[in-house]
Amino acid sequence: MRFSARLKPARLLRRYKRFLADVELADGQVLTAVCPNTGSMLGCCEPGSPVWLSESDSPTRKYRHTWEMVQVGRVRIGINTGLPNRLVEEAVTRGVIAELGGYTTLRREVPFGAERSRVDLLLRADGRPDCYVEVKNVTAAVSAGVALFPDAVSARGTKHLRELIRLVADGRRAVLVYCVQRADVREVRPADAIDPLYGRTLREALAAGVEVLAYGARVTTREIVLERPLAVCCP
Repeated sequence: MRFSARLKPARLLRRYKRFLADVELADGQVLTAVCPNTGSMLGCCEPGSPVWLSESDSPTRKYRHTWEMVQVGRVRIGINTGLPNRLVEEAVTRGVIAELGGYTTLRREVPFGAERSRVDLLLRADGRPDCYVEVKNVTAAVSAGVALFPDAVSARGTKHLRELIRLVADGRRAVLVYCVQRADVREVRPADAIDPLYGRTLREALAAGVEVLAYGARVTTREIVLERPLAVCCP
């Protein structure tokens, strides 16, 4: 996914009210940007961190800038949770996610399930079971090469796992894809210390036949591209 215009560099002053962030531009101007991430952003919102912003020309937006990525150490991390579905869709159509190849149609945000959910992607092909793909954004990494999900208690994430388990029981294919918007990760693990219920339900999903994949991204100020498979570890 290529950004339509070059991102604007800034320095993070603070993130607050979940959806807002104050930043300082190179010329000293301070502005408020939209923070498109409702999670805790564990390890990704330290004051003083270099950040990059996109800018909208919409006359109806109260805040013109959107916080897109942050640098932690030497690593750039995409924090916009509105992008992972698009990143995974692009990776599927380019053949990067080999496990999801061979389907002829793709639909987005399709209602399904007993708990009134919407699956991120629905893949179909003649002679194959429908494939329901749930996408989760991963940004937190608490040790070298190891990313964690979720970064806060996620009742919604647990609900989606229950829905995927039901799909498999009904003879459909259910796939969870962790979209890791950083380049320094080799594996993804459930954050049991943060949300033990999610961790237990993830293991139940794996045992029930839900497929769990993880793919890592190359993150630059011009584009974010999923390009490599990662291990999923549930010890």
